[in-house]
Amino acid sequence: MSKRSSVSAGLLLFRRTGGGLEIFLAHPGGPFWVRRDEGAWTIPKGGVEAGEDPLDAARREFEEETGIVPRGEFVPLGSIRQRAGKIVHAWAWEGDADAARITSNTTETEWPRGSGRRITYPEIDRCAWFTPEEARTRMNAAQAAFIDRLREHLG
Repeated sequence: MSKRSSVSAGLLLFRRTGGGLEIFLAHPGGPFWVRRDEGAWTIPKGGVEAGEDPLDAARREFEEETGIVPRGEFVPLGSIRQRAGKIVHAWAWEGDADAARITSNTTETEWPRGSGRRITYPEIDRCAWFTPEEARTRMNAAQAAFIDRLREHLG
């Protein structure tokens, strides 16, 4: 079940290939996002529960939303405030993943709103690898700062 929280934590998975840096992003599932692309993608993230360490929340959410267990060194990328006011804390980690094989947890909502009808759908409907430039156009605009911070870290 989806949790509403004003604080989220997530992981930015990246890899270095012969073509350069690539960023792993997730596309939200459900009827609201089905026809949205530009600005809709996100780092896998979710709400931080009361008393929970934000990095632990980020790792938990990444696994729930992708089926991938995050392992390795986690580089702090700080936090940003999205337009709606949500604070997102993020860490980067280097690794690889088959974007076509993600498995997401499900969530439920009333759809259409006000209808009384409940539907269940995957929280994340797909993931993909993008160059940093492509990622910037696809992802939530405020989260693009995480790419800048990662690049700064990598030199």
